[in-house]
Amino acid sequence: MDFSAVDLARFQFAFTVSFHIIFPAFSIGLASYLAVLEGLWLWTKREVYLQLFKYWLTIFAIAFGMGVVSGVVMTYQFGTNWAVFSDKTGPVLGPVIGYEVLTAFFLEAGFLGIMLFGMNRVGKHLHFLATVIVAFGTALSGFWILSVNSWMQTPAGFSINEAGQFIPEDWWEIIFNPSFPYRFVHMMLAAYLTTAFVVGAVGAFHILRDRTNAAARTMFSMALWLIAFIAPVQMFAGDLHGLNTLEHQPAKIAAMEGHFETQSPSPLILFGWPDMEKAETLYKIEIPYLSSIILTHSLTGAVPGLKEFPREDWPNATIVFWSFRVMVGIGVLMTLIGFWSLWNRYRGTLYDNLWLKRSVLLMGPSGFIAVLAGWITTEVGRQPYTVYGLLRTEDSVSPIDAPAVATSLTVFIVVYFIVFGVGVAYILKSMYKPPHAVSGPDTGIPTRTAGITPAPALTPDTVEKD
Repeated sequence: MDFSAVDLARFQFAFTVSFHIIFPAFSIGLASYLAVLEGLWLWTKREVYLQLFKYWLTIFAIAFGMGVVSGVVMTYQFGTNWAVFSDKTGPVLGPVIGYEVLTAFFLEAGFLGIMLFGMNRVGKHLHFLATVIVAFGTALSGFWILSVNSWMQTPAGFSINEAGQFIPEDWWEIIFNPSFPYRFVHMMLAAYLTTAFVVGAVGAFHILRDRTNAAARTMFSMALWLIAFIAPVQMFAGDLHGLNTLEHQPAKIAAMEGHFETQSPSPLILFGWPDMEKAETLYKIEIPYLSSIILTHSLTGAVPGLKEFPREDWPNATIVFWSFRVMVGIGVLMTLIGFWSLWNRYRGTLYDNLWLKRSVLLMGPSGFIAVLAGWITTEVGRQPYTVYGLLRTEDSVSPIDAPAVATSLTVFIVVYFIVFGVGVAYILKSMYKPPHAVSGPDTGIPTRTAGITPAPALTPDTVEKD
């Protein structure tokens, strides 16, 4: 199969952005978790919070560094593969990306050194302030980047000059474009859930190895508190985001729903196979009325089908349909895990339920999968445009040859898997090491310290009872 330069440039950007997005999604949530841990340590004086802070700090530093490096490589492509896009959107998007560097990245970079190395040099409270600033910087970085992406989805506040460039007219409308509030909230909650499931999985893993480890029990409990409350909120935020998408990008909604024909009332297609050539969804399993209820809040509301739009403007419904279901399916599982944890907490069996711990451990990478699936839904659903409805993808690419893009893509794949593979392996190795537990009135758990051999870990068969 021969690929055009446009296809290869799109795949290269998709590859690099997929690598990049998992690191900010993790570091945004982990920075906030570190701020909470240090704040709780200062407030309660419980050493278990300090031990957890130190445990996750190194992991955060590695994830943050890989996020920065992968982000630089990703933006590099704007000048190589997407020069026309950069020229036409630069007057709008260039300053917004510049604001991200001048505000968010400067905050992160300026205080990261204090956060990593300054606890014994600047004092506890100043160090805590640095941690809070880094956490705020990561969230602010997400604010600007999501504003850029949202503007590409729902452009506003601009005019087009004689050269075909987008010229800013109202910066408030550009930054706070119609889809931005929904996308920002949805992504931030996704980052917190991603981190919560990683932290919860690491805690579950170490409790299964040694149920007396107080630090593991603490991180497990904290993660499940967050999951229990944030996962349902995320479902609600996702519903609002979907209604906004229906208003501004109805073709994307049609692809997500797998509808080629406009229907009223409209069923929800749980599973099926959208066939782009036949323009119909095959092997459908439907729930009557449910799509109308979800998207229009009415039993008889009409949900548009792809045939309402020109064929050349259709996104790839097969990809969008399934990526959306992966995201939603994981969201439902996350919500169920949260409710299950509340029930076990109420019964006093949070640390004793073997299947809960195994489930949380299995769900550890689920946040990353959901983020990638959501990103695919967003970006593939915007096609065939880079700026929705105004600038087509085929008109955004640089005048480059397919072999040149294929060569750089191959190099990216090899280097990424080597460099980031080593980084991820180091993170997993750090997570494999148990956090140090502490003794005293705050835990009631025997000490595990250097130079003292811990008792053999109890096996699940002997200690874990449902």
